[in-house]
Amino acid sequence: MKKNAAPKPTTAELNMLRLLWKLGPSTAKEAHQAALKDRPELTSATVLRLLQVMHAKGLLLRDESQRSHVYSAAQAQKSLQTNLLKDLIHKAFSGSAKDLVMAALQGHVSKEERAEIQRLLNEEKT
Repeated sequence: MKKNAAPKPTTAELNMLRLLWKLGPSTAKEAHQAALKDRPELTSATVLRLLQVMHAKGLLLRDESQRSHVYSAAQAQKSLQTNLLKDLIHKAFSGSAKDLVMAALQGHVSKEERAEIQRLLNEEKT
């Protein structure tokens, strides 16, 4: 890994980051309650352990000033997504963003999403 490179989250970690981006800074209990909506099998111990591991990896910040620690994402959602996308373009598409977009457009985009993309491209021209 490059020096000072942001750690790459696992799928479970990315799911937790999405949750925290939506909730904002949260205790383990709050994160667990929110996670139960999509993953009813998750235990509070599993969520706490995941938060602790993510903190150790540098994916989360932890405020220890209260009895219940408060966790928040160390990186803004857009920033992490941009870094992951750059990595994907480099690894899977030999650095070609055009190839990534072409692959995404072939069967992975709904008609509504395609119309939105076209609208954005048309705005870019003006």
